[in-house]
Amino acid sequence: MTTPALVRAELGRLTATPLARLAFIALMIVPLLYGGMYLWANQDPYAKLDHIPAALVVQDTGATVDGDRVNYGQKVADQAVESGDFDWSITSASKAASGIRNGDYDFTFTIPASFSRDLTSASGDDPRRARIVMTTDDTNSYLASTIAEQAGKSIRASVTQQVGKRAATTLLVSLADIRANLQSAADGSQQLVDGLGSAQTGASSLADGTAQLSAGASQLATGTADLPSKTAALDTGADRVASGAATLSSGLDTLQSGVSSLPSDTQTLASGAAAVAAGNKQLADTADPLAAQLAGLTPESAVAAVVAALPEGVTLTPEQQSALTATLADSDFQQRVDGAKAQATALTGQLDQLRDGSAQVSAGAAALAAAAPQLSNGIASAASGASTLSSGASQVASGTSALAAAAPALSSGASSLSTGASSAASGASSLSSGLSSLDAGATKLNDGLQSGVARIPSSNASSRADQASAISDPVGVANKDIASAGTYGAGLAPFFISLAAWIGMYALFLILKPISKRAITAVRGRSFRAAVPITLGAWATPALLGVVQMVALFAIVKFVLGFGVTHDVGMIAVMALASVTFAAIIMMLNVLLGSVGQFLGLVLMLIQLVTAGGTFPWQTLPGPLAALHFALPMSYSVDAIRQLMYGGSMAAVWSDAGVLACWLLGALVVTLVVAGRQGRARTLRDLRPSLIG
Repeated sequence: MTTPALVRAELGRLTATPLARLAFIALMIVPLLYGGMYLWANQDPYAKLDHIPAALVVQDTGATVDGDRVNYGQKVADQAVESGDFDWSITSASKAASGIRNGDYDFTFTIPASFSRDLTSASGDDPRRARIVMTTDDTNSYLASTIAEQAGKSIRASVTQQVGKRAATTLLVSLADIRANLQSAADGSQQLVDGLGSAQTGASSLADGTAQLSAGASQLATGTADLPSKTAALDTGADRVASGAATLSSGLDTLQSGVSSLPSDTQTLASGAAAVAAGNKQLADTADPLAAQLAGLTPESAVAAVVAALPEGVTLTPEQQSALTATLADSDFQQRVDGAKAQATALTGQLDQLRDGSAQVSAGAAALAAAAPQLSNGIASAASGASTLSSGASQVASGTSALAAAAPALSSGASSLSTGASSAASGASSLSSGLSSLDAGATKLNDGLQSGVARIPSSNASSRADQASAISDPVGVANKDIASAGTYGAGLAPFFISLAAWIGMYALFLILKPISKRAITAVRGRSFRAAVPITLGAWATPALLGVVQMVALFAIVKFVLGFGVTHDVGMIAVMALASVTFAAIIMMLNVLLGSVGQFLGLVLMLIQLVTAGGTFPWQTLPGPLAALHFALPMSYSVDAIRQLMYGGSMAAVWSDAGVLACWLLGALVVTLVVAGRQGRARTLRDLRPSLIG
């Protein structure tokens, strides 16, 4: 018999009676009902999560943050209800507990009273983690816990974003304040650096000036060191002058009383007067410069002399001049200097008088000696002048004694001035060195503050809001789908289409004969070539019916359920290839093992139900089942349909189709071998078939 004749005969047998036609139609629609109903029921369950009842119990009493009263628990509840992800109900704890027991709610979330306080505790001394209590009951749905965990993650992400944004905003505002304060500090430190630079320059000038002042004071101390000895010598000379003047006065008195010896006495007098005049002149010439020096010695003149002695470009500040003037104007020292100046002034006047008087005396004595007759008339005047000279000499002696007494104090004061000026010079040098170190430190401080300001970015209210949003939610996931199923039902479609193809073939072989016994009997004894049309005829009938099933199932998936298909023709071709391959495999099992083979077809379907990777990735399977994933054909039909339905790799489609084709050819070859063997000889099972084949 030919293959078409075998197909027509088998189809005729299936539709011979009304009952047979009813059974045939029922079995033909089994895969359509299986695949269509299941995919319809699971078309897009995630789009209907808003129908799942869930309860929110808000017990949060709120917290105070930066003076503001916040209630994060209520915000979470309001945001959850507003999102509409689930059928949320805000209720009490007792109603939530009874509702989940009664099945009114699939799960509940309880926000405790301390929720806001715990959330904001991180800024205090006792940080705590905030918690939300999730309650589930899998008797309501075995997926209730899984769905509730996803809801919990969404709530947690919402809370984290809210709290993180507020914390980030507070941090950024604080950083902005710190930056402004640092900028002010940096400006101030720059002014400090500038001021210290000027102070350092002034301190250097002060150090140079006080060094010169110390040198001048040292010279003054050296110059006044021998003042006591000079004033002592002056005092001795003045005493001698006073003594001589007294003697002169006495002599003139005597002369006046006894002019008889005038010629010889005048000659003696002329000689003595000349000597006295020379001594007085020497004494006056010695005393006048010293008196003039003492008369002009004032604190201001001393300071002026020091300033005048300073090098060009070096000046004393008013404070320095005041300090030096105060040193020279010491009350005790000044009192002594003033007394000495007064006595020196009086003494020089008297010495001048003495010098003039003695000069007159000398001139008179000379005139007297030259003109003795005329001397008598001048003796009276000479006696009077000698008396005045004696008195003045006595006063000079007293003045020089006072000057000699004050000279040690003046010398000691000049020495103290030298010591103080030396200390001032040392202090000014230390001040200059310290200001140099301070200037270097201030420069370093300014550089550090400027660097700190540069490290903190400038911001405004708008940019801080953007920064806070980025910090609180730093990662955004951008979906880039190489191939997208779109919905949950579309994701399951390749698996259930393949499973429906297997179930459809399995159901058809409940009424189809795996191979025609009449045809085998007709070719008994012939070659294996005679079994080829019989094998192809036995396979062609379920294959043709399977293609019809797959075309009808594709129409349901594509047009009734509305699942997207990228490659329509390719998907129909792969679905048909899978169906005819499964037909060959189940036919092979039936021809090879009879009823046992039909049962093994069911077992093989159950194994592929697990190993095909239709729901979870095959990598999650145990080792032995993962190995079967690569061995059994349904894995390849699932993968090929996915690639064509979602727009994946065509190379993978061709590879999967090649594996299915190998299974198809292998099953047909095995069937051909078994059919050829049955055509050559009968077995005991052919004569007496058992209950299980």
